[in-house]
Amino acid sequence: MNILGISAFYHDSAACLVRDGEIIAAAQEERFTRKKHDFSFPDNAIKFCLEEGEINGESLDYVAFYDKPFIKFERILETYLAFAPSGIRSFVMAMPLWIKQKLWMKEFIKKQLNYEGKIIFPEHHESHAASAFFASPFSEAAFLTIDGVGEWTTPSYGIGNNNQIQILSEIHFPHSLGLLYSAFTYYTGFKVNSGEYKVMGLAPYGVPKYKDLILSELMDLKEDGSFKLNMKYFDYCAGLTMTKKKTL
Repeated sequence: MNILGISAFYHDSAACLVRDGEIIAAAQEERFTRKKHDFSFPDNAIKFCLEEGEINGESLDYVAFYDKPFIKFERILETYLAFAPSGIRSFVMAMPLWIKQKLWMKEFIKKQLNYEGKIIFPEHHESHAASAFFASPFSEAAFLTIDGVGEWTTPSYGIGNNNQIQILSEIHFPHSLGLLYSAFTYYTGFKVNSGEYKVMGLAPYGVPKYKDLILSELMDLKEDGSFKLNMKYFDYCAGLTMTKKKTL
């Protein structure tokens, strides 16, 4: 069984070919286009994976896209409506790509691959968990996923068992450790979705003198590990920046 996995149109587009549970090939699109964090549809990465597997698009049994575009679009619309009219500039910038490409992902993939088979859309954090657990040497393990945001989920945890994964709990947007980290990336002058590794590299050279301030002003951390951010300091829901001056 040949399964092609695809991620595209956000950052670091990539493709992976799995055959009977074994990874045959995987590559990021930036390796071929030489554009760092290339988010375009990974035509070159897909071509590489299929050539490594000595098959074409018609020979695939399944194609998997890394998240559910319609649920993500629902979240984006609900967020903009909640903050309207303040997010109109961001809304106008975001909608063309959604209307032209992201909402028609199934048709777009079929056309690009000359493929008429089944296309599946796992949830974003299911994809994260699967990429970690199924490639691990363990038949059973706990998993934790943390990123900016998928459809609605920001972190999640669950259990993997043989060929199954189960998410047990999750926190939803806009409360996100990943977006908090990106906010600090932005605040310190680096590029979001690109410069976070620089902040991570600098972190060991600092001291946690702002820890209490962060926990008292920016986030409410509960004993069970759940949390909420103080959104009065953040502008990523509908604005064009990650942070803003606190509003009353």
